[in-house]
Amino acid sequence: MTLLRVSQQQLNLLSTCPRKFQHTYLEQLTAPVSPEEEVRSDWGSQFHLLMQQREMGLPIDILLETDPELKQCLHEFLQAAPELFPADKSSDFSFRDPEHQRTFKFENCLLTVVYDLLIAQENLARILDWKTYPRPKNRHYLAQNWQTRLYLYSLVETSDYAPEQVSMTYWFVRPNSGEPPASITFHYSHQSHQKNREDLAELLQQLEGYLENYAQGQALPQISVTQGLCQSCQFSWRCQRTDQPKDSPAIVLNSLPDLDRIKEVSI
Repeated sequence: MTLLRVSQQQLNLLSTCPRKFQHTYLEQLTAPVSPEEEVRSDWGSQFHLLMQQREMGLPIDILLETDPELKQCLHEFLQAAPELFPADKSSDFSFRDPEHQRTFKFENCLLTVVYDLLIAQENLARILDWKTYPRPKNRHYLAQNWQTRLYLYSLVETSDYAPEQVSMTYWFVRPNSGEPPASITFHYSHQSHQKNREDLAELLQQLEGYLENYAQGQALPQISVTQGLCQSCQFSWRCQRTDQPKDSPAIVLNSLPDLDRIKEVSI
């Protein structure tokens, strides 16, 4: 049996709208990205590359020289979180690994996560994630996002750490209105771990059923229009929820990129 490779992006989309999951991942449909979104996405990729190279001790001057905003954001970030980046790493008795990937089997799926930075000590492990969009006001929404849930769950499942020894921190490094970089930290627990396991098993069982039905010609379920998500969805006309605007961009077939090549998106 071929194992299905599943990421947090796919889990989020599947739990939000199975039909949108179908259009995006099964039918490989996509809409052109606006120039503004492309610029934001490219900048986010540059920042992640900068942090990775800096952590690995590789030269970063060429990246900073070509982008003053990138240089300013890095400076402000290092000032806001000096404890994360000690000047003398020889005195830091931690395992540190940027772009750290973990994959493990869960039922009939391979779950994959990529941490922007993992800092691990004997009795403590911290997952760090860089976000290049403004900090969300709703902490609960971020807590329920599958990136938070799957990243914490995966580390416990693939290590000897107890849930209470694991945390995840989002750093929002490109804020608006001149605000300094800010962070949101989530501490894990046995109760949360059990809840994540149960919800993950239920969601992946649903996916297995959806895929079996899809192979027989049955579309994945649609969400209720009363949830208010259809109006802003690029597939709303395809789902017959809205009329297709005359000037709407064409949705085209597009091969999906590898997981570790997917650019950062807002969660």
